[in-house]
Parts: sequence; C-alpha cells; structure tokens
Amino acid sequence: MHTFEFIRPADQAGAIATAAQSKTAQQGADVRFLGGGTTLIDLMKLNVETPARLVDINRLPLGKIEETRDGGLQIGATVRNSDLAYHEQVQRDYSVLSQAILQGASAQIRNMATTAGNLLQRTRCVYFRDTAMACNKREPGSGCPAITGHNRTLAILGASEHCIATNPSDMCVALAALEASVHIQGAKGSREVAFGDFHLLPGDTPHRETVLEPGDLITHVMLPPPIAGSKQVYLKLRDRASYEFALASAAVVLTIVSGKITRARIALGGVGTKPWRSPEAEAALTGNPANEGTFRQAADAALRHAKPQTENKFKIELAKRCVMHSLRMATTS
Repeated sequence: MHTFEFIRPADQAGAIATAAQSKTAQQGADVRFLGGGTTLIDLMKLNVETPARLVDINRLPLGKIEETRDGGLQIGATVRNSDLAYHEQVQRDYSVLSQAILQGASAQIRNMATTAGNLLQRTRCVYFRDTAMACNKREPGSGCPAITGHNRTLAILGASEHCIATNPSDMCVALAALEASVHIQGAKGSREVAFGDFHLLPGDTPHRETVLEPGDLITHVMLPPPIAGSKQVYLKLRDRASYEFALASAAVVLTIVSGKITRARIALGGVGTKPWRSPEAEAALTGNPANEGTFRQAADAALRHAKPQTENKFKIELAKRCVMHSLRMATTS
C-alpha cells in the first residue's frame, strides 16, 4: 500500500473542495472519499487504487434515512447497508432493496459498507485486481486479457471490445428496478441523476465507470413513492450461498390486477457491465397475463442481446431461468 494523507473535513464544502483538486474522478485519482472503505481499502492494499489523500466523510451529516414530502425515501450517502436493509419502511415498501442488500457480502461488511460506497463498488474481475496483468479499466490502452482468458463470471450484456468486467453490486440492481435517483454535490453545484444514467457502459473508456467528476460527492439516493400493492423479489444465483457474487440475479417489481401485469420493472445483476435494467423484459410483461408463457417471453427479451465470451455462455440460460423464477416468486407471494 502506498502512503497517503488522511483528511477529516469540517463540513461538506471542505470535503468537496479537497476532492476537486483530484486530476480525475476515476481510478488513479489523487483523492478518494472514505466511507466504510470495504472495497477501497482492499484495492489500496493491492495497489490497484493509489490515492494520495483520503477524505473521511463519516462525520458529515449524510447518515440519515428520511421520508420525503411526497412519500418517497431519502437515503444518506453514509447510511450503513445493515441499517438500510433492516429499516422498517424499506422492509415494508421497498422490500426488494432489503432482500438485495441481505444477499450481499457478509454481516460484518454490511455493518460497515455505505450507500454511496455500494454505488461506487468496483469490479471483481481478476485481471483488474492483479496489477501484474493488463487491464483497460485500470490502465487505459493496455488491453483486456479477460476477453480470451478467464471470463466465467464476467459480463454478457453491455460489454465492449475494451472491457467485459461485471458490475458486482446487489444493492444497485434493486435500486435500478426501483427507479432511484442519485443526488450529487460538486464544485459546480448540485444535480440529480437518474439511476440508470449514473453508471456508464465501458465503450472506448472503461476507466470511466460513473458520471462523477473531480470533487463530486454523492450526498443521498432518492426512492420515489412506493407503488401500492406491488410484488417485489430479489433472486440471486451464485456458486455458493454465503459471501459470493452473483452469476446472475434479478430484481422484480410487479403490479398485478385481476391476473394481468399492469406495471413491471426488471433489473439484472451478475451479467452486465452496469446494473442492468431491462425495458425489453418490462415491455414483454406489461399488459399480459401473469403466466409461464409471459415469463418466458420476458426472459428471452431480457437476454436477446447477450454476447457471451469463451467461458460464460451458460449465463444466458442461467439468467433466463433467474428472471422466470423471480417472476414466479413475485406472482405467488
């Protein structure tokens, strides 16, 4: 691990001003915000992340969960995953989010990990985490050995010729299905970003993972008012039941009236380069009966544009079955 300066700002403005001095908001940045540090510190130990300064934001007033005037929910950047998962209103109105968080990591990590940190969680691709190997995400232009190498766990949706790394988050899949928004404060002021626009596809610039710019601080995440009577399920398929990342997962939020699906939100995890919302699957479900034929059409639609690599073609069928089974669970709950 490289040496670094530890800074504890007195207020939000001080944190932003310090971080704005960074050359880039992406990997290799001079400055990093420190919340739980459950991913950042690991990457610093591996010399994948080498910030010169860490800005501790844990004492800033960003740790509350509050109901909004319109009945939605505001989740502070430093709210711990465990507190969010067990929050009464989350369990009642946004159960897919609670389910997703509780299926991620371990209890100890959930007690430390934060909302904003989860949004910025970086890939588990073995080439990214090994500085002896080339990686376009870590060193732009160096190549992507995963394309012809070990790629069993990597992405089949949203990949490019420069990167096929998978987004590892469970929580973000649920947030995508819930149509959350991310609120950001930066040197140029504040802005709100729809959750689906927050993470970037790798394209030609896989080192840019989000829309954040130098100095940008995530202050909170907003959830819209809950849909009355919605059925919510998060299903995660993995190699083992404990402390493992998804090979495929699905977050489902459905409204069903008289046996017909009137509203559907579907997001996939473990298969995309970002949390993968599927408007194709949603369109296949909406207005149709809640039965096996409809579920199969939705699953096929969700994976229609999948492009597997040498070791992960199995993910196509696995993800389809994940979508179908999550829909069954939602409609029978």
